[in-house]
Amino acid sequence: MTQKNDTATCEAVRKKILSYIGLAQKAGKAAAGEFLTEKAIQEKKAKIVIISEEASGNTQKKFIDSATYYSVPVYLFGEKEELGHAMGKEFRASLAITDEGLATAIVKQLAILEHEDQRRR
Repeated sequence: MTQKNDTATCEAVRKKILSYIGLAQKAGKAAAGEFLTEKAIQEKKAKIVIISEEASGNTQKKFIDSATYYSVPVYLFGEKEELGHAMGKEFRASLAITDEGLATAIVKQLAILEHEDQRRR
């Protein structure tokens, strides 16, 4: 596969992940922002947690520690603006998906992205 195809594949996967986040938001199955994400984790409603790659080190550590403690899968993905845009909001550094089906679909797409990243190395 060529570099161009790899880039196109990654971009398509990223768009699919963002569209799943948007679907979760529209269905009321997403919690976004620091307070609501933390609340979803602590109430054991979060199926996955996504933290923006642009989030501060403290924010990343806070959510990684919390999600790990409550046995919730956590991923670093996207920019604050694109996560917010996917949810129809401004900037979002963190979000939790509370629907099992959408969480599974997002995890599958994240695995494809990770596989593509490793192939390029």
